[in-house]
Amino acid sequence: MPDSAPYAYEVADLHKQYDGTSRPANTDMSFRIRQGEFFGLLGSNGAGKTTLVKQMIGLVRPDGGTVRLLGRDVFAHPRFTTATVGYMPQTAFALNSLTVKEAVYFSAHLRGVAARTARRERDAVLELLGLTHLAGKVARQLSGGERRLLQIAVTLTGSPPVLILDEPTNELDPSRRRQVWQLLRDLNQRDGRTIILITHNAIEAEQVIERVGILKDGRLAALGAPAELKAALHSQVRLSITLGDAETHGLPDYVRVQSQHRGKVVALVDSADLPHLTKDVDLSRFPEFTMHTATLEDVYVNYA
Repeated sequence: MPDSAPYAYEVADLHKQYDGTSRPANTDMSFRIRQGEFFGLLGSNGAGKTTLVKQMIGLVRPDGGTVRLLGRDVFAHPRFTTATVGYMPQTAFALNSLTVKEAVYFSAHLRGVAARTARRERDAVLELLGLTHLAGKVARQLSGGERRLLQIAVTLTGSPPVLILDEPTNELDPSRRRQVWQLLRDLNQRDGRTIILITHNAIEAEQVIERVGILKDGRLAALGAPAELKAALHSQVRLSITLGDAETHGLPDYVRVQSQHRGKVVALVDSADLPHLTKDVDLSRFPEFTMHTATLEDVYVNYA
């Protein structure tokens, strides 16, 4: 995705506070996403991701600021937004009473695809995602993973140039998850689709995204390429330790433990303290001890 590519989204100075709340859902929110970019949005529950995305697709009007999609204001051009953006929310109760084939067909038709073309595209998308054998099944009867695939199918139909997907691989088994990630890579790299991924899973996101925005308390806490954001943590090293039976970690105070569960410890240590660590702790007593540079997950924890 070249730096000279025009912008898919231009978000400027967004502010939104719901009635009866003590703090804004988001404020001072400004960023741009280029056409053909694979962009990630990370943030904990309550960070403001849902409000932001609903503003980006014209479902929630901000108290201040603007959202432009391919140069057009999303609130002034709602039909253009609907036809241009395929949005996959975390839940899709509206599909429950439809069969799989009805859900995909009507989604394409509502995006302006002619009836015959919508049927042809429906069949192609169901085949692509391995849902053809479920075409006549009602959505509420599907398993969690099957419903997730149906939501992806509905999002893709009509070939919208911009895709916004909220946790698309939740409830999918590993093989299906890999299939979905490869499909999204192909849509981005081969077809030039702009993809915006909302997720909590920084490890999975790091495999595909080019830039990431990290939200905290309704504000953009960090924005940039994963490598740029990780560079800010270059002085930190991540430790993964497996403890022996009935053993506590016994690590020095300068080792900052991030999590400990069932004999597994994850911690961060400044690279300057590594020489002290090898002197202060007998590392050979641990069945497993590995260290590596910061990941996007570390960046996420650091900011969010």
